[in-house]
Amino acid sequence: MGKLILSGFDPSPPVRAVKLTLAALQLPYDYVVVNPLTKDQHSPEYLKKNPQHTIPMLEDDEQYISDSHAIITYLARKYGKDKALYPNDLYQSAIVDQRLHNDSSTMFTSTLLAISKPLMFAGQTVIEKSKIAAVADVYALVETLLDNNNYVAGTHLTIADFSFITTIVTLMVFLVPDSEKYPKLNAWLKRIKELPYYEEASGAGAAQLESMLKSKNFTIES
Repeated sequence: MGKLILSGFDPSPPVRAVKLTLAALQLPYDYVVVNPLTKDQHSPEYLKKNPQHTIPMLEDDEQYISDSHAIITYLARKYGKDKALYPNDLYQSAIVDQRLHNDSSTMFTSTLLAISKPLMFAGQTVIEKSKIAAVADVYALVETLLDNNNYVAGTHLTIADFSFITTIVTLMVFLVPDSEKYPKLNAWLKRIKELPYYEEASGAGAAQLESMLKSKNFTIES
């Protein structure tokens, strides 16, 4: 196995999805902090490896992969001994892929970043009601996906759960999912947070990001 090096920043949800995957696969790795708040990802050295200047980035034996969804799929396919986190079955793997694409396009980018980026980088302090409504739409979808399953892509834990949990726990800073309205979502949150590696791989970073966001003293449009 080549030497794995993860470049990232703990508060970042995508970085934490990769850290959860590495922990679940019990893979050793070196961790390089790349802080987007100080634009570390724009250094010439980093740009040579990742022209998109995003985090996370994985280096595996001098090969570079960016985007958390691509990284966790790669890790699960290459290093997953029983293929449970990313199934070999074409249909089941397509379900996992669909969940990852949904997180990438809608849950994380269109919903979470639409709220958090203006707070963090543009000095905005008022969040539009429509953006909070979009968060509720995410919760409703996940509640439906969990209708007959304990996990978001079926009956077993997969990398899709890692992407979903890191996005959703940050969305909860803006809207806490009601336990009566979303019982399956709340049960799933508890289930994932009880994983033995969750706190170290993701919980601490999620708390850091929550603190950073709340320090902006935002309000929600009435």
